Amino acid sequence: MEGFWGAIRQSVAVVERAHGVPVCRVTQRQLNITVQKKESNWWERLTKQEKRPLFLAPDFDRWLDESDAEMELKEKEEEKINKMKIESRVPKDPFKHLKKGYLIMYNLVQFLGFSWIFVNMTVRLFILGKDSFYDTFHTIADMMYFCQTLALMEIMNSLIGLVRSPLRPTVAQIFGRNFVLFVILGSLEEMQSKPVVFFIFYFWSIIELFRYPYYMLSCIGIEWKPLTWLRYTAWIPLYPLGGLAEGVYINFCYLYKQRKQHLGPKKRKMK
Repeated sequence: MEGFWGAIRQSVAVVERAHGVPVCRVTQRQLNITVQKKESNWWERLTKQEKRPLFLAPDFDRWLDESDAEMELKEKEEEKINKMKIESRVPKDPFKHLKKGYLIMYNLVQFLGFSWIFVNMTVRLFILGKDSFYDTFHTIADMMYFCQTLALMEIMNSLIGLVRSPLRPTVAQIFGRNFVLFVILGSLEEMQSKPVVFFIFYFWSIIELFRYPYYMLSCIGIEWKPLTWLRYTAWIPLYPLGGLAEGVYINFCYLYKQRKQHLGPKKRKMK
């Protein structure tokens, strides 16, 4: 072992001429030392002494002499120039900034709308407690109508290629929500005071609090890692809970209609 660690110390000493801290990685077969040059120039040799130590052997699979290095650098420069030429040939979109501005404003408006819904419902929950469940629809519905109507623009954005979101999932999500909101909740007044409405609206708003800011920052090339994590993780518990609330509500509506049909006042038949 002393001989092994002695060889390691000698190897590290060899690279001290780089005036940097070498990065060492020991494996079962070999010792890898990576050195970052202080100055970008060509080294005539690795060691200070002219005679190469016996324990040091070059790896010719990775060896580059000065001419090879110059050739590699020249190829990289040519590749960069060719890439710039190709990019210059691609026609620029004259409406690029207008599209970006539209997407930023759209996501900002949606974020503010769902933020208002979430904050309003949270404050009412703390103040009124369970009593806030029963008038959620009458308090929040107008803003939810606005946000979900505006969300139809996402289908158009995907259809014309303004965003990269796939069309089918976008259509399924938006029409699914709008069916619950406009058709089921909007048409059955006797069901609008049920507590399950609170949970449907609450789960919807929480999901959008992460989604729209993520898209808005993406439009200007900014990625905030905590927001990215929430955008692609928060849906895991929230989507099933929201779907469960919607399913319970739809089933409740069906059972309520059945009850009303069989137990409600019956019309007298005309003789």
